[in-house]
Amino acid sequence: MESPNLSPAKFSVNYGLILGLLMTVIHVFMYASGMMLEGKQWPQFMYYLLFPILIIYAVSQFKKKNANLLSLSQAIKIGLVASIISALVYSVYSLIFHYVIDPEFVNKLMEVTREKMMENPNMTEETVDQSMQFAEKFMNPFFGVTFWIALSAIFGLIYSLIGGLIMKNEQ
Repeated sequence: MESPNLSPAKFSVNYGLILGLLMTVIHVFMYASGMMLEGKQWPQFMYYLLFPILIIYAVSQFKKKNANLLSLSQAIKIGLVASIISALVYSVYSLIFHYVIDPEFVNKLMEVTREKMMENPNMTEETVDQSMQFAEKFMNPFFGVTFWIALSAIFGLIYSLIGGLIMKNEQ
């Protein structure tokens, strides 16, 4: 039952797949329900709540299956691998979404954003144009994927570090 030779990287792959699928399901739900174009963010907050819970849970399960032993480096490996795997799963979906499922979605989103900005009486046409040019640069799917992977890795590191510091037990 106990396995002191358990690999943290291999152990965390399933948790990364779960997190990636969770984010994908949330995105599909938001797209299908029209929430993305409406600018509703609350479904994504569920992911931001579940992400640290699942990373810390993965660390605790590793410790449990590893004869109750856990080093800080093992905890960090678990968090980093799980978060990067999750980001890669979501990134693959995101690229498929942007290039196959709805290639015009970014344009639709930009139009809705422009309309909402124009409703603000404090924004001039020039300010809206500048904001839209800036937003366009960040709407590139490859930029978004790269940013998502980096951000996931950073937060995976932070949450696994917290979990590792709390649960570490080296002998």
